[in-house]
Amino acid sequence: MATSTTPSDLSLERGPSAWRTLARSAATVWSNRKARVGVVVLVFFLLVAVFAPLIAPYDGKDNSFEGGQDVSAAHWLGTTAAGEDVLSQLVHGARISVLVGFTAGLLATVVAVLVGLSWGYTRGWVAEVIGFVVNLFLVIPGLPFMIVIAAYLQNGGITVIIAVIVITGWAWGARVLRSQTQSLRSRDFVEAARFSGDSSARIVFREILPNMTSLIVGSFFGAATAAILAEAGLEFLGLGDTSVVSWGTMIYWAQNSSALLTGQWALLFAPGLCIALLAMSLTLINFGVDAVSNPRLREGTVKTARKGK
Repeated sequence: MATSTTPSDLSLERGPSAWRTLARSAATVWSNRKARVGVVVLVFFLLVAVFAPLIAPYDGKDNSFEGGQDVSAAHWLGTTAAGEDVLSQLVHGARISVLVGFTAGLLATVVAVLVGLSWGYTRGWVAEVIGFVVNLFLVIPGLPFMIVIAAYLQNGGITVIIAVIVITGWAWGARVLRSQTQSLRSRDFVEAARFSGDSSARIVFREILPNMTSLIVGSFFGAATAAILAEAGLEFLGLGDTSVVSWGTMIYWAQNSSALLTGQWALLFAPGLCIALLAMSLTLINFGVDAVSNPRLREGTVKTARKGK
């Protein structure tokens, strides 16, 4: 009997073949111009976050300078009203945004994968209960729900911010993964595994999950982007830990000190620009991730198709 080739044939290869598959996927992402720009920007912010103590001219919490100074050779972006160096805060603030974005994005993606796969593969009342919970989280407005939870758990630090983002950010990814799971559930290779006596858990994680790798990676980048923006928003509203140095708290204190009215535009513009660039980099990388799962989106394929016309 002839066996059909499925995407899992590549995903489940072991040894050097698996590394070659991973290398081809990385090359596909890098070949996309938008994704390449996103990777460069993301690597830049990662390096800044890792080496912040070495890059920053001063400690982010050092308030021994004169407050409200303009841009100068000693303080490239000036100082805050409390006497802190803005550039040093900007560099140290990258750590919190990167940490919250990737941690919350990863946890939200893990929850979405577990719920989405379970919801898509199971049938009967179990699927109905999971569907009710997911739809409940989707119906509730995300931002107000996030603000209410953060306000109730205020002064809990970065851990609470991450927990709030995960609680409010997993449902959409679970719904998308559920649809893909239902599509794969009736495929020949899944039916063959079921008839051979494999357990449901093995079928889900061995046969179905590898075929959704690009979708899961894309879901992670989307969740991380939302987490970065949500963290900045909650910190700006004063619902986080205002004692830490982050881009969100920089905007919070700049707004409290009426930075625009005093002409200190860098206090608002610099962290806002960094937040936008970091979120943009993850969005651009998603273009390359989409090209891995859909060959028609690859730039070489598009150019060939245009020439054919």
